Amino acid sequence: MKEKARCLIIGSGPAGYTAAIYTSRANLNPILYSGMEPGGQLTTTTEVENFPGYPEGISGPEMMEQLKTQAQRFGADIRNGIITSADLKSNPKKITVDGQTEIEAETVIIATGATAKYLGLADEAKYAGMGVSACATCDGFFYRKKPVAVVGGGDTACEEATYLAGLASKVYLIVRKDFLRASKVMQERVLNDPKIEVLFNCNTAGLFGENGVEGAHIVRHMGEANEEKFDINIQGFFLAIGHKPNTDLFKGQLDLNEVGYIVTKPGTPKTNIEGVFAAGDVADPIYRQAITAAGSGCQAAIEAERYLSEKGL
Repeated sequence: MKEKARCLIIGSGPAGYTAAIYTSRANLNPILYSGMEPGGQLTTTTEVENFPGYPEGISGPEMMEQLKTQAQRFGADIRNGIITSADLKSNPKKITVDGQTEIEAETVIIATGATAKYLGLADEAKYAGMGVSACATCDGFFYRKKPVAVVGGGDTACEEATYLAGLASKVYLIVRKDFLRASKVMQERVLNDPKIEVLFNCNTAGLFGENGVEGAHIVRHMGEANEEKFDINIQGFFLAIGHKPNTDLFKGQLDLNEVGYIVTKPGTPKTNIEGVFAAGDVADPIYRQAITAAGSGCQAAIEAERYLSEKGL
């Protein structure tokens, strides 16, 4: 089955839905495929308090539902389905959905997001939204004057630990190795902060707590002769071991950086292929916020409209 579209949006987080709102209001009749995780990462967030316009806060799933409804109000065609292959170099672009439907799209907005890396503990899923988080700037506020832990030894982990030290009563930084990988400046900040205690050579074996995280089981020198087990009392457990951008489908076509994020032309959502734009976390290893994703979705939509108008399509 073949179909034609002026604008195809891949992904349904704040970036994808915002792009759908703008492109539908510009009469581009966009088709949006919501992918593996309809609503994106925000659907795993219990409370969103930092998105402007919601003074009382709003739950992640509810906010995504509202964005979806808003896009549909202007005529966006929102569908469930997963993109299984993409030929972005042809004109129009050829996109296959669920291995069956082929869509010929004049413009494509990629908003497939990035997935936080987890340790793989069963307890991470058990306490999701009840103490386990992959975003300190999103959720740190809920842990004011409470003890928390951050897992990781790179720049992101040190940055999150420093950020949380301004809110929490105490921050444990759990580092697998006997050193920090972070830049010198970040290391100094962490090591000189009286609220941060770095636990080197440590792994998390599990989490415990009745109605949420109350502590973590830690193993120092795991598997070695001097192995030592102990517990720490925490109420928040933050993962800062990186994100994996969802770009496997576009390898070999789009310019990606060494970790897999889509490289865009500075200050724009334009990729190396004309008519293909990237929005949200898939092209943003730095901020990764709902509001910045939404902003870049707006930019991608405006650029798609300009591209179609210049080409007379």
